[in-house]
Amino acid sequence: MRILIITDAWHPQVNGVVRTLNAVARELRAAGDGVRFITPEGRKSWPFPFYSEISLTRTSARAMAREIGAIAPDAIQIATEGPLGWAARRACLANGWRFTTGFHTRFAEYAAARIPLPGITALGWSILRHFHAPSQGVMVPTPSIGRELSQRRFKNVKVWSRGVDHALFHPYEDDHLKLPRPILLYAGRLAVEKGIKDFLSLDVPGTKVLVGDGPEREELQKLYPAAHFLGFRHGEDYARTLAAADVMVFPSRTDTFGLVMLEAMACGTPVAAYNVPSPIDVVSDGTSGCLSADLAAAVQGALKLNRATVLEVAQTFSWARTASLFRSFLVPVQPPASAAEPAFVPLR
Repeated sequence: MRILIITDAWHPQVNGVVRTLNAVARELRAAGDGVRFITPEGRKSWPFPFYSEISLTRTSARAMAREIGAIAPDAIQIATEGPLGWAARRACLANGWRFTTGFHTRFAEYAAARIPLPGITALGWSILRHFHAPSQGVMVPTPSIGRELSQRRFKNVKVWSRGVDHALFHPYEDDHLKLPRPILLYAGRLAVEKGIKDFLSLDVPGTKVLVGDGPEREELQKLYPAAHFLGFRHGEDYARTLAAADVMVFPSRTDTFGLVMLEAMACGTPVAAYNVPSPIDVVSDGTSGCLSADLAAAVQGALKLNRATVLEVAQTFSWARTASLFRSFLVPVQPPASAAEPAFVPLR
């Protein structure tokens, strides 16, 4: 099958969307599918408001239609709701091409956190609902997010779980961070919507470590000088950092999944998080981590868990299963003329 994925999120961004799309493409190609991307790479772009590290690219629906036509995919996935995503949506609707979409980010809440005006959240959800309305399948990362979108009147919602690279993320020696224990670690973007101040203000024993970068880093370093800000870490260095922690603290209330939770669990490191979507779908409370409305209580509980049991839970997640689910939710670009025809009909 020729699969086309259109995404505004791409390298050099370091986030769950980019990592998920790359992992799924790798698995699909290994299984014999052809996967092509339309991304901002090589295009004129400008920084996204509030996310200066994210580049946005403007293109017309007509130009997008030419690109899609040249690739002639059997299935189209519009992964993001950025300019490329909107152009692809318009091109598909104009040409009668069917497509699926991905819901990765709560943009409505993120906008409201930065523009505290009445009605911003409702407007954001209205725009997102309009974007996904023509989709033949809105792929969401967890059942709780799926239920929420269904309640918000999104149609054709499909639960598309995530995976983890067990060859990279596994237990290592715990000497990678030579800091006083217990080591409480946060990994991810340093931004207001991530709830990082909830983590850094916890009144619990231990050393607080942050892996990642973002617009709030300078302010956070001034407010919390005792914390250790390591910046981005990659590959085995990142995996060993996760494995060296005593607990991964995930303070976000708005993330749609949080791959870092899975990666920590695959290293045997338990997770402490709020009992909100999506931690309730990823973490087995009392087994691979602890969930609570009281983040400090979740940390204290997670520190008591058996790391071998944490690892067992993580083994149930794989990128192979994620890719299989993704493929099963795709639809033919052009609907078959009859039930007797093949499920996928080439564009040309």
